[in-house]
Amino acid sequence: MSDTQAPSLPAEAFATALAGLPRMGPARLAAVLAASPAPAAWRHVTAGRAWSAPAVARALGHEAGDIVQQWRAAAADVDPAQVWQQVVDAGVAVVLAGSPAYPQALAGDIEPPAVLFHQGVLEALSGPRVAIVGTRRCSSTGAGMAVELGRDLAAAGVAVVSGLAAGIDGAAHRGALAAAGAPPIGVVGSGLDVVYPPGQGELWRSVATSGLLLSEAPVGARPERWRFPARNRIIAALADLVVVVESHRRGGSLHTVDEADRRGIDVMVVPGSVRSAASAGTNELLAEGRAPVCSADDVLVALGLGAARGRHGPDRRVPPDPADQAVLEAVGWQPATLDHLVLRTNLDLARLAPALDRLCDTGWVARHGGWFERVAALGS
Repeated sequence: MSDTQAPSLPAEAFATALAGLPRMGPARLAAVLAASPAPAAWRHVTAGRAWSAPAVARALGHEAGDIVQQWRAAAADVDPAQVWQQVVDAGVAVVLAGSPAYPQALAGDIEPPAVLFHQGVLEALSGPRVAIVGTRRCSSTGAGMAVELGRDLAAAGVAVVSGLAAGIDGAAHRGALAAAGAPPIGVVGSGLDVVYPPGQGELWRSVATSGLLLSEAPVGARPERWRFPARNRIIAALADLVVVVESHRRGGSLHTVDEADRRGIDVMVVPGSVRSAASAGTNELLAEGRAPVCSADDVLVALGLGAARGRHGPDRRVPPDPADQAVLEAVGWQPATLDHLVLRTNLDLARLAPALDRLCDTGWVARHGGWFERVAALGS
């Protein structure tokens, strides 16, 4: 593109084109855009010139020469005008660090995204925010807890921030959406037009419509592995408090905990069974001295907002029939087979099976294959 064409495009178009270059991670993009305005930075890249700015030189490291040449080769095949049209067609808005529209929730962060892509309204970031994170491979109990926390916090006016992944993240946002309270906030690790995991498309659209969907990845960017730790720092930066519902010992949500610690943001943890691998990481966090979470009240008190009771309606579950409560207690909080429950309740199958069906239908128990697991407490 010639210099005579450049003024017809906004700076955001060139910043988006820069963001899509190979090996252009968050730190390098921030350094490049801090050294030059986006249109000038693009011209610099297309010319294949070395960067004299110390911050850019540090960000490129010892491979600076190779990276500069890769950028030049890639940029030769990129038209910022076409890139910008793709952004417009996808219904994505772009805001640059340092601009008046850039959210204050990120402006003061230690690693603010240089370019932020979003769908929905940035005003969703104006109120209190809690990140709810956890494993994709969660238990039914963990998913149920995430739904309840998301629902009750949103009903109490607290925006739920999460990564829209399968498992705990998605469950928390489904709960927040069900409450129709504070707007949900999703932060993803791909372009906003590239749904990942693919099955989360409906949830992505609901979050974008009801709240805010954010990414620092440009339109069309694939969910490369390195993007998820980068995304986790944004989740932590947006949160007034981080809650981990379930995490394996080496779970990705522990990276969000590390990012929260770097920022001095408190982390709270939902206790889990010592027999559950999905709670191994969270229980270790509790052993470190993190505060436990048993309900949204614990989170609201930690935020200085008081307890949730009276702020929202009663639990959406139909109370179990009194005759079924003994079966509910027998199911317990760990998966149990029908044989286990026959022994625990001393009921024959003709009475036990219908009770389990009723408890599953009303949301007190989850059935997975031949296993049953309790997902909610009485009086929750």
